[in-house]
Amino acid sequence: MKNKNLEMRFFKIFLILYLALILGNCNSSKEQESGEVLPNIVIIYLDDLGYGDVGAYGSVALKTPNIDKLAKGGVRFTDGYASSATCSPSRYALLTGIYPWRNERAKILSGTAPLLIDTAQMTIPKMLSARGYSTGIVGKWHLGLGDGNVDWNTHVSPGPNEVGFDYSYIMAATQDRVPTVYIENGFVVGRDPDDPIYVNYQENFPGEPTGKDNPELLKMKWHHGHNSSIVNGIPRIGYMKGGEKAKWVDEDMADVFLAKAREYILDHKEDPFFLYYALQQPHVPRTPHERFVGRSGMGPRGDVIVEADWCIGELVSTLDEQGLLENTLIILSSDNGPVLNDGYYDDAVEKLGDHKPWGLLRGGKYSLFQAGTRVPFITYWKSNIEPNTSNALVSQIDIFASIAQLVGSQETAPDSEQLLNVFLGKSQQGREELILEATTRTALRKGDWLMIPPYDGPAVAAQVNIELGNSEEYQLFNLKDDIGEQKNLAESYPDKLKEMIDLYREIRGTSSDKIEQLELK
Repeated sequence: MKNKNLEMRFFKIFLILYLALILGNCNSSKEQESGEVLPNIVIIYLDDLGYGDVGAYGSVALKTPNIDKLAKGGVRFTDGYASSATCSPSRYALLTGIYPWRNERAKILSGTAPLLIDTAQMTIPKMLSARGYSTGIVGKWHLGLGDGNVDWNTHVSPGPNEVGFDYSYIMAATQDRVPTVYIENGFVVGRDPDDPIYVNYQENFPGEPTGKDNPELLKMKWHHGHNSSIVNGIPRIGYMKGGEKAKWVDEDMADVFLAKAREYILDHKEDPFFLYYALQQPHVPRTPHERFVGRSGMGPRGDVIVEADWCIGELVSTLDEQGLLENTLIILSSDNGPVLNDGYYDDAVEKLGDHKPWGLLRGGKYSLFQAGTRVPFITYWKSNIEPNTSNALVSQIDIFASIAQLVGSQETAPDSEQLLNVFLGKSQQGREELILEATTRTALRKGDWLMIPPYDGPAVAAQVNIELGNSEEYQLFNLKDDIGEQKNLAESYPDKLKEMIDLYREIRGTSSDKIEQLELK
């Protein structure tokens, strides 16, 4: 009898150990080899938000309390960069850790451009998926879809789901480009087989009104480049026919994306998740919901920034309510610098007042000057990051390698530097150098110095009234003493200029840009 009882005790012990092993394996996706719980990761990516558009970065007239709260509770980087002064290249670099100038197709994409990221390419969501993460994107994509010949009435692929995202709820390109529909996991939301969608960027469809020919149908007047198909009273870039039930209502877009982002968090709160929340604000057309109209006193551009700040606050509140803030790393930034008139008459210039979206910087979107790529850059992780301000040089390209280090992945990217301790506020040792880009033109940042090679072309983009950084001469600035880039020191510091040119050539190659032989005097 004793032997039988002993056997039963051993059997119970074995069963308990076996169940513990099974439960441990079930939870292995949440833990690294060290036993630490894997943190959730949320990247909040705004569109055309300037360095000076945020209270934490000096804005007084424009209020952004929720972004400011993240900055106050985390690391506020004063020297943080997008990789490019335009959207598609920056988004490509963010997800791949690769300089966009390495890919000749990494330019501002049309709404029918093929997928820019190769499906074999390693990406942040792919890396995290391999570590047991759920991965989702909500918001603006603008990295191309399909093979360039998309049938919008069937499954659209390849796209976000083929480069690592388990879930995607996106707009194909930008709010001012057709197709003006939401796409969920490759399918147009609200598609109707009896009203098929057709998109063309070369010619209009017979009988379809346009902003150019039918101004009486518009509720927003175009200034330049936005005079094709009319959707929701707004003229767009490109032509579209059909899909009436699927077309979005611009004023509801922020709410729609926020609802999907919150839904994603609630659906995946039990597992480690990665959410790429890509807001459309303050890109044109600026269409705040009626709740936010007039809130900023600066017209639609200011109102949509206030709206975006509110959305960010709501998203963070959702994380807090679910008890996730202490296990969620939040990274907030913008894809490039600010622009006021970017295609529509919306009082962005007229109602600006004393507000300076570029802050103390020079230039803006499309520019090689600092305001093109130096952007708000904040990391926040409740109880894990000590609040501070960092002057370390960092780039969005470095997020790839730093996240890999955080989750114990061995994946690497050619241009991404591992700066995890910098992002967590434990180190001030950032990058030594960085290549910056604006519409395929590039410049070199090293230490306190910025070198812009000679480029042909206008000094100012007339339509948007932004200095582009083009010059017949080399430009050399000491940003520590001259953050506004007012004094060209190329002639005064020939040795430093030569050093910068040599390093630029080493990184970029000798035939990539208009680099002439330097004649030292």
